[in-house]
Order: sequence, then structure tokens, then C-alpha cells
Amino acid sequence: MAVDSVGHGQPLQTVSPAGDGLSRPMVSATKHHVVAGHYLASQAAFSVLENGGNAVDAGVAAGLVLAVVQSDVVNFAGVAPMLVYTARTRKVTSIAGLGPWPMAMRADFFQKHHDGKIPHGVLRTVVPAAPDAWIAALASFGTMTFGEVAREAIRLAREGFAMHPLMSTIITAFQADYRRWPSNAEIYLPNGRPPLPGERFVQRDLAATISYMADEEAACEGNRVECLDAARHAFYCGDIAAKIVRHQREHGGLLTMDDLARYRSRVETPTSAGFAKYRLFTCPAWCQGPALIQMLRLADALGLSRHPHNSADYVHALVEAFKIAFADRHRYFGDPDFVSVPLERLLSPEYASERASQIDPHAAAIDADPQALPSPMALDTSYVCVVDRDGNAFSATPSDVSMDTPVIPGTGICASSRGSQSWADPAHPSSPGPGKRPRLTPSPALALMHDGRVVPFGTPGGDVQLQAMAQVFLNLTEFGFNPQAAADAPRFATYDFPDSFEPHARLPGRVNLETEIAAEISSELSARGHDVVEWPTRTWRAGGVCLLDFDPATGISFAGADPRRPSYAIGA
Repeated sequence: MAVDSVGHGQPLQTVSPAGDGLSRPMVSATKHHVVAGHYLASQAAFSVLENGGNAVDAGVAAGLVLAVVQSDVVNFAGVAPMLVYTARTRKVTSIAGLGPWPMAMRADFFQKHHDGKIPHGVLRTVVPAAPDAWIAALASFGTMTFGEVAREAIRLAREGFAMHPLMSTIITAFQADYRRWPSNAEIYLPNGRPPLPGERFVQRDLAATISYMADEEAACEGNRVECLDAARHAFYCGDIAAKIVRHQREHGGLLTMDDLARYRSRVETPTSAGFAKYRLFTCPAWCQGPALIQMLRLADALGLSRHPHNSADYVHALVEAFKIAFADRHRYFGDPDFVSVPLERLLSPEYASERASQIDPHAAAIDADPQALPSPMALDTSYVCVVDRDGNAFSATPSDVSMDTPVIPGTGICASSRGSQSWADPAHPSSPGPGKRPRLTPSPALALMHDGRVVPFGTPGGDVQLQAMAQVFLNLTEFGFNPQAAADAPRFATYDFPDSFEPHARLPGRVNLETEIAAEISSELSARGHDVVEWPTRTWRAGGVCLLDFDPATGISFAGADPRRPSYAIGA
């Protein structure tokens, strides 16, 4: 197998484990680099970098474009958790980008009024967090104005872009949901039908919403940070807020002007753990991110790298590790302001060893659930990572769909429906409550390697996110794949746990394998008790992992852009 030596002590494979060539050339760079879940977002971020912006400026520009060119799964008024690495201080910071339930929400609300269900529509609204989070990132770590980084998003919304196949597929699959609200159908079903690939897709109201924020910033006479706050005020206290709250009031929602005005995304210390050759960082336990660390701790305790890559032993053990981490996520994770999450124990090597010893190498652990439901296989989310000329890095997972809650007429946006990730049961750690955040699936990550390398990475995919990220990270660190080969490699996922989205479905024993794996080992896994179902080759349901591997010793970065979705890497 051919290898390239890239100067950081790790030879990189130039072909994929399946034996064929890479899905696309591995993009390398010596100046700056971006990988995003859509090529137009990568292009916007790269333009910002070329014009002197830093990693955060570029990452925010990409995130705003994703809210336009993937507005089926990334809403401008949705969520945007992110991590920022500052090279000068070698410090990683988390920006929450997740809003809480309205203060009028009570823990037993859905049990009392909706038979323990969280219905589609305005009642699953939490405070929109993404606009504030992008602005907080610019204020704390950026160098540009909101108007500068939003320019391309505004243009693409106003002038339109060529509809891409995945977005067309998702809108088509959910067209009945889009038809429930005339304001959604007007945008996403132009001419009464889903837009076809290659047709121009225009979102003029969304362009006007973003432009209004940029205009309010431009009218400000203060310094950059004060004017950024003027853009924020336009959304959370001005005309946009008034339209959101009026719509909520007219349709039985609970969100108020006070809920919006008081919201600020927290800039906080991320969850992290050091082991073996790297230190991994995720957002705290208001999202599922720390479970990724637990998965990798379990992989280390199991000694998975001694097994051939994607062999039956490897897949079985890692699936069982995923199930353990997800069981603990379900039992413990929630907003740390309201529940105590025992991360110190859950992420400890001792706990990993204890739980790893309980995995039977010959049999799947399956807890039959007579109430299990077919899994909806959530589709939401995108991702962007950036490394700039100074070695700063940015990792963000913006999200929220536009088919389970109404578009607010005249704005082009949906108020975040992320309340779908709470449990109606007041006893659950992620139950609703006034000012309480639901447990979020979008989970950006960033690793600092023992040799100084910086690796931001992430993916869309709901509950598949952490499973895809763990596999790609192990491909990179334990099997020596280069970033593109790590993203290309065939994947698997289990659904044997309560799904994060209402109605919290579960498929006991289910393991999905991409074709290349299934052809070799599906019978072996079935014999161990797994319910094996084959996925097509490089299916978008297996995620869309993007990653960068930057070595400050050489100044060279390498990118992986997942071929399963319209991800793209651009570097110079």
C-alpha cells in the first residue's frame, strides 16, 4: 500500500481500505484551509480567509451560508454549537449556540396537555440560538463585522443557488410535512412541488432577515463589538423578534420577547479528556458530545486497534461500546444547570475498563423493548471546520430542520424546534423546564495530538454523528489513514438505544452496515445476535464527516471531505 510521509510521524495511506482510489483528491494546504458540508459554504469561508479573515470569521461565514444552501437541515434561527482553538494560548473554548425552553414552559406541560408527546409545530420551540452564537464568536475571537461575513449568505438567499440533489431528496421525502404550513410550502415547494436538482432556489425573505441585521450593524456608530451587538439586537429585540413572538402568540406558542432579549450564548470551558496520544474536546453535557470521549475511551480499553479494520471482531466490539455510551447518555445527560452529570466518572479510564470488561466478544447485548418504534433516522445538521494562517481552528455543527415547525411569514426562518430533543417525562434528565436546554445531538469536536497536530472534526447525522466521528477518528489515529481515506472508509451504526428525537424510537439489536462491510461480515455479526441491515455504499445516512489535520511543525494541513454528502475542502 502506497504511503506519503507528511512530516508529523504518521505515514498516510493514499488509497481507501476498500482497495480502490480515494473518492476525491486529498486537499492539502500551507496557508489556510476549510472543509464544510456544502461546497458553497467552503467557497465563502475560503474567500474570507483570502481577504484577511481568521478561522472564526471564515467559519461564521460558512455557517451562515449553510443556513441558506442547506436550509432544509440548517436553520438560520436554529442551533450552532462550536469550538474555537486559539493557537497563541493553545486554549479551546466552547460557544454553546443552544437556546433554552421558554420561561413559561413547565416540566409536566406535555404530559398534562399532549398525552406525553411533544407535537410538531410551535410548542417545540426553544430560544433561537444560532444568530447570537455566530455574533458571540465574532465578538470574542473574530476580526470582521457581521455584514462582511454575511455577504455571501445574503447574496445566495436573494439571488438563489442551484438546487443540489440531497436537499431536493429531503424536501421530496418530507413534502407532506412542508405542506402543513403555507409559509413553508411557499418557500420549499415553489410551483407546488419540490425543487429539482439544478433549478434555482431563492429565499428572498431570508435574505431580507439577514440583511436587516447587517444594516442595523452598519448604522451603528460604535466600535466593532458594539456594532456586532446592534446586529444581535435587531434579531433578539427588534423587528425580527417582534415577528417571531407575534407568530408564537397567534399559534399558541410560549416564546416571549423577554425570552429572546435575555438570551446570550455562553462562552465556556469545553469538556475534555487526555489519553494515549491526544486530548479530545467537545461541548459540555448539554449536548451528546462527551459521549464521544466515552466511546473512544472504551475503544482504547478494548484494544480495538489490534483487530483488523472493520473486521467482525472490530465492528462487534465498537457497536457494543456505542451502546454503552448511549445508555449512559440517556441515563445521565442533560442541561448541567439543572441536572448533575457524572462526567468525571463516565469519562475516566477506570470506568472504561470496567464497562469494557462487561462486553461479550461473542454475543450482542440486547435488551428487548416491546415498545420499540421504527426509527425516523433524523436528517438534520451540517458542519464546518477551518484552520487559518496562524494555526487557529474552528469547529461548528449548525442545525435545525424546516419541516417540523412553521416558517414565520415574512422572515424565511423557523424558530428553533430543538425542543424535539427533550423527553416529556419530568423525571428524565432532559425533560422540559423553564430556561432549561434540551440535550442536543449536534456535537463539534477538536483534538490536540501529542505531536502538536490540531484536528477539528464533525458531521451531520443525529444519533449517527458520534458513531461516524468515532470511526473516522480511529481510522486516522489508530489505523494511519489520511484524512480523506478516513472519511471515505465504509461505516456502520447501531440504533439499539432511545433515539434523541421525539418520539424517541429504538430498534433493538439493529446494526446498519455499508455494503463493503456487509458483504464480508454480516453473517458473522448476525450469528452474534445483531439485527444486521445493509446500507448502500457511501450512503448519506452514515453521516458527512469533515475534518482537518494541521501540523504546526510543518505548517501543512490535510483535509477529509465526506463523499456521502456535498462536503468540500478548499485550501491554499
